Amino acid sequence: MIHLPQAEQELDVGVDMTALIDIIFIMLVFFMLTANVRLQALPVDVPTHGGESTQTITRTDSISINVMTDSPYWALDGERLHDFKVFEQQLLERVKSNPSATLIVAADKQADVQHLMRLLALLQAQSISQTQILMEP
Repeated sequence: MIHLPQAEQELDVGVDMTALIDIIFIMLVFFMLTANVRLQALPVDVPTHGGESTQTITRTDSISINVMTDSPYWALDGERLHDFKVFEQQLLERVKSNPSATLIVAADKQADVQHLMRLLALLQAQSISQTQILMEP
């Protein structure tokens, strides 16, 4: 009878986790990319037709708001206001005193978008929808 020398080798009975971890990370990335994330957005109604007709503003009961490139960033009927809280208070006072007035927003082309978005968020929060935004043709 042939005797084989018994090697003192232990069998590795552990589970190799490398492939399992790879699959888990791939699934994690997949679920993160396909998850429905609620994006915060400000809805803006834009015209659907491309500049076929323009409106001239002839209303006398209007409140003009300017967004500037440098500080102070906001002006109300030509008067520059340094603090947004003061601007907000004066704007709301004028809207309450003349609720039928149309707000005309004119932003400088070089002005930061964040100042315009802050203004639009204020108008939305106060439910002021009678607004016109001036744009270059």
